[in-house]
Amino acid sequence: MTMWRIFTITLLLAFSHLTWAQTYSTKDKKAIASYEEGLRHYDFKRSDEAKAAMLKALKYDDKFIEPRILLGDICSDMGNYEDAAAEYQKVVDQDAEYFVNAQYRLAQNQILVGRYAEALKNLEAYVQRKRVNPQMREKAVKLTETARFGEVAVANPVPFDPKNLGAGINTTEYEYFPALTADERTLIFTRNQRLNGGMGMQEDFYVSQRVNSGWERAMNLGEPINTDENEGAPTISANGRVLTFTACNRPDGMGSCDLKISQKVGERWSPSTFIGPPVSSNKWESQPSLSADGRTLYYASNRAGGQGGMDIWVSRMDADGMWGMPENLGDRVNSKGNEQTPFMHPDGRSLYFASDGHVGLGSNDIFVTRLADDGSWSKPLNLGYPINSWKDEIGLIVGASGTTAYYSSDRTGGMGGLDLYAFELHADVRPTPVTYVRGKVTDASNNYPLQATIELIDLTTNKTITVTESDRVNGQYLVCLPVNRKYALNVSRPDYLFYSDHFSLDTVSTASKPFSKDVKLQPVKFGEKVVLRNIFFESGSSALLPQSVAELEKLQKFLMSNMSLSIEIGGHTDNVGKDEDNLTLSDNRAKAVRNWLIDHGVKDSRLTSKGYGETQPIASNDQPEGRAENRRTEFTVKERK
Repeated sequence: MTMWRIFTITLLLAFSHLTWAQTYSTKDKKAIASYEEGLRHYDFKRSDEAKAAMLKALKYDDKFIEPRILLGDICSDMGNYEDAAAEYQKVVDQDAEYFVNAQYRLAQNQILVGRYAEALKNLEAYVQRKRVNPQMREKAVKLTETARFGEVAVANPVPFDPKNLGAGINTTEYEYFPALTADERTLIFTRNQRLNGGMGMQEDFYVSQRVNSGWERAMNLGEPINTDENEGAPTISANGRVLTFTACNRPDGMGSCDLKISQKVGERWSPSTFIGPPVSSNKWESQPSLSADGRTLYYASNRAGGQGGMDIWVSRMDADGMWGMPENLGDRVNSKGNEQTPFMHPDGRSLYFASDGHVGLGSNDIFVTRLADDGSWSKPLNLGYPINSWKDEIGLIVGASGTTAYYSSDRTGGMGGLDLYAFELHADVRPTPVTYVRGKVTDASNNYPLQATIELIDLTTNKTITVTESDRVNGQYLVCLPVNRKYALNVSRPDYLFYSDHFSLDTVSTASKPFSKDVKLQPVKFGEKVVLRNIFFESGSSALLPQSVAELEKLQKFLMSNMSLSIEIGGHTDNVGKDEDNLTLSDNRAKAVRNWLIDHGVKDSRLTSKGYGETQPIASNDQPEGRAENRRTEFTVKERK
């Protein structure tokens, strides 16, 4: 049933024309008796009985207009829009002024079966009628936008060729609400299946792994995530280690539906817990979407303070791991209607969602909006026909690479019920391509896996893009990053020297060829060295470039957290140029780093600096790559009290 539908109405509204006439449009007592019997059925929502009574009344008098009107309403309520349109058409043809809103309802139903041109003509005629209520005229004008948009969209279809994900995923049951890890190899989705004996339905999560030939047969995710209750609408962090989902009508919840969260440590999921306030309220919270780093949560809710019915809200995690007060995305995204099934792509900017309030093709359509640097959202863009249609479209996600979208549909040719499909997303509505960096953090002395903090910084903006942790059991990490950027990588853990590196994700092809980086952390001890790979200088100069700030701040924080340490800062060059010039340059660069640290609170007594010129290469100077490695700044642990 569409959330958009306005067809279920009170009897007073449905038959307000009777107040004017104070009589029926027939004298046939049997027809009137059947009609009044149908009214009683309709009042108690017995649609089949009401429909039968209306048809019986029309057999007695096929010009009896009241049962024809109610028959249109009943067909609309039951989702039989073609039949409803046919009944309303007969009302309009017989007497368009008797119940003036019949023409509006005719247009509504024509839109719901894609007959936009006919709907447009009826709406244009309807708004010209003198007896139309001003509020209804306003609704008709808005619906006219839908009819015009639909007519143009159908005449200009976008590329769309959905492929069923196959027997490994889909069954004769209902599969929907997909969630995907950044490597696009793990798929989690909701399956609604019949309980043993066919009594009732049960929503559980299933998981499948991608193999070369397709998707493996999905397995029940099992305990402790799945329970005897319903679990639905999952979202998973890019690294596959944080799962958030919807649980409804739980005795320990706060409202009708609330959000739960679980962490994966090693290969085991933790028991799920409710996120609680301020994210949850006594209202409906559902359909979460986690950002790539798991620290920003988008979800749908009808809580107070929104723009309409269901709105999209966002909550951000603070440095202490606590979720902040939810913020409404505002009237650029949220309408007076309903917005739901948000999905934030791993690019951190492209938000896909379903809406029945923005102009579309008739019901819930999928839109995309982009987050700008100033925090504003772009005008939502309809994904176009036939991705969207006059039916409900909800629950779309897009893979990290930005080219493939996934959604559920009951389209002809499926395996039964709702199935999951994938299709290539046309260029106009694609997100920024994203690749991922994955690796393992270990102790350099014994190769034991370590839990460590991983920071990635955009070297162009000097902003931290993501902060995450490696798994405490296996040391693995995975983070998503937009391509065509240069990044600094910092890895740190108490009692270890931090690690730094930088790299470029400068081609779209890297989205399918991720960057791999294993990191070995050195325990803090005398004589150990750390290359500061994210310290940058102007060419031939000792002037520090702005891109160096993040690394310098990391070093300053390390020294302030290890007050017993003293270090020597060493400057090094390649072999290009005169020896004495290289020695002077390296010495001045080492001094520049020392002076920056002193200016930022590190005692000068803990710092020495020295230039080594070209005397201590760590790579061959015969190639440009080797010379680049030799041009470096490093520090050496000189004392540990």
